[in-house]
Amino acid sequence: MAISGNKRNRKSRTSHLGAASVVFLCGSLAFAQSPKTNPSSAWTMPRTADGHPDLQGIWSNATNKPIERPKDLGAKEFYTEKEMAELQAKGYLGERNAPPEAHYDFAQFGMDAMQANFASNLRTSIIIGPDGRIPPMTPEATKRNADLAAKAKGHEFDGPENRSLMERCILYGQLEGPPMLPPMYNNNMEFVQAPGMVAIMNEMYHDVRLIPVADGSSGAHLSPAVRQWRGDSRGHWDGDTLVVETTNFTGKAPFHGSSENMRVTERFTRTGPQTILYQFTVEDPA
Repeated sequence: MAISGNKRNRKSRTSHLGAASVVFLCGSLAFAQSPKTNPSSAWTMPRTADGHPDLQGIWSNATNKPIERPKDLGAKEFYTEKEMAELQAKGYLGERNAPPEAHYDFAQFGMDAMQANFASNLRTSIIIGPDGRIPPMTPEATKRNADLAAKAKGHEFDGPENRSLMERCILYGQLEGPPMLPPMYNNNMEFVQAPGMVAIMNEMYHDVRLIPVADGSSGAHLSPAVRQWRGDSRGHWDGDTLVVETTNFTGKAPFHGSSENMRVTERFTRTGPQTILYQFTVEDPA
């Protein structure tokens, strides 16, 4: 998937998502920016003062790719260029190709998907691999989520704690991640780097995700007794790729029914003047 946006005196980037199996889910996206000048063919990786790749700038992860591959496509991972051209001629918007809202003129409020800049590609879904879909939940997970739903039934309005995290403006789905998945609109995010730290601020809820970054392997995570809404992220550089491993989730903001044991590994690789490749893997045996 791609992220696009305005440079605003910074440089631009791209991201990707990965593949899925019984325990693993991998996705690939591209984060992109809108170029103000034609990028040079002789591009050189920009670097910060400490020598690491410079990921800073305003990026967007807007995409027209659904997270899961449509079932009728089977194992088809890529469209041909001809197929994509035909789909685009028909107004293809991937997961956003839904009937128009009766009470919204999306273009009026900057919510029209076609107003967004995104890095185009021929993938049929964000999740990669022959299945291209989120693995089915284990019996344990099915029972866990059913029990939670049964416990909440009839108590939806007892207090604010009974409302969804998004409704309470605590978390906006998987936009903030990890993994960071695109919302319908307000897809921009700003990357800021400092020695030993990367910060990502999201446009939607204006939250800032702080990622401590060590040289070599990632630093130690918090005690397992400490749980956080977005988990505990720790990063390190693998060559020119920023690798971020996140654990210590609460289990209360599940990624498609996941548990507090979920582990997310993200990889950010600058691939050009306007793009960052973003790849993630989700693991959760429960």
